[in-house]
Formats: sequence, C-alpha cells, structure tokens
Amino acid sequence: MFTGIVTDIGQIISATQKGDRHIRIATAYAMDEVPVGSSIACSGVCLTVVDKGTSPKNWFDVTVSGESVSRTAPGRWEEGQKLNLERALKMGDELGGHIVTGHVDGVGKVLSITPEGDSQNFLIEAGPEVAPHIAEKGSVSLDGVSLTVNEVQDVDGKVRFFINIIPHTAEKTTLGLLSAGDFVNIEIDILSRYLARMNALENVSA
Repeated sequence: MFTGIVTDIGQIISATQKGDRHIRIATAYAMDEVPVGSSIACSGVCLTVVDKGTSPKNWFDVTVSGESVSRTAPGRWEEGQKLNLERALKMGDELGGHIVTGHVDGVGKVLSITPEGDSQNFLIEAGPEVAPHIAEKGSVSLDGVSLTVNEVQDVDGKVRFFINIIPHTAEKTTLGLLSAGDFVNIEIDILSRYLARMNALENVSA
C-alpha cells in the first residue's frame, strides 16, 4: 500500500531479459533500511526487492513480469529510464496523498502541456477501461504520483482530463521530464474500482 507521494527518483542502470525482465535501479535510499522482500512502487508499479547493494552506488533489483511490461507505459523498463520511487506505507505514516495500490489500470498519453502561472497544465488521454473512473476533483495516480483531476472530457469512449503540476511536483518527480506524446501509468482511485465491481454484480443479478 502506498500514498502516491514520491520520495526518490531512481534510474535503471541495467535491464536484462531472462524469462522475465530483471531490472537494477540506482537510488538514494539507504539500503540498510530496505529489506529484501519489501515492496517499492516504481512509477506506480508495486515491485518486490529481490537483491540490493551499495557499490558503486546504492541499488536494488526487481523482477518485472511480462504481464507488468504489457500493461505499463511502453519503454518504461529500459536502461537509463528514470522512475518515481515510493516505499510501502507503514503504520503511523502520514497519508499525504490517497490510497495507492501499485496496480496499473491503464496507460495514458500526454496530449499537451500548457504553462499556467508557475505551474503546468497537463492534458491526458486514456482509454475506455479508465474512462468511467476519472472524475472531476477526484484522485488519480500518474506514474505513481497522487494527483487531483481538474476537468474531465468524454470523447468517443475515451476520456481526456486535465492535471495541474506545481513546480515542486515537477522537480521532485519524473512528471517534470514529460513531453507531449509521452505515456504514463494510470491507477484509478481504489474506491471507484470496488464500486464498479459492485455495480457489475448488481447488473448480473438483476
């Protein structure tokens, strides 16, 4: 379980394909505080630490299954890519964002980025699997970052929505590196996921 508050930007320093994809990520996290077997959200994807080390810099290894690769932003698991990192929530931690599970529901495309004061207004487009779950003033996770939806537009079964990125968020996450045409991992609000399931069951029984 996570909150969508990024605490480090890691970088993939090696990526090999042996059955699944095996990734090594450089990080500023103190490795003596990161147990093997613990969970870290990597740009919105909950992954398990399978190895770790401190030379020549702090790093940890994760395994990314073919399922995860197919359901996340294209090119995300290549060497050199930067990732938003968040360690799993502990009892007593501040819930500064919203409840994030680390399970990607869809991939969105950045259609435009428009300056608005000191901030940037992102227009994101996503498919029909995400569309019913995006609500104005609701929460959404983009690449593991907890954000508030400002405006929603429904277009031919897809959804377009606006997100405001303040300078602090742009600096402390990889969202500040995005350009129009780039892709992002989307996780819908967990409450919407359960409501959708309840509604589906009610329709079946009816």
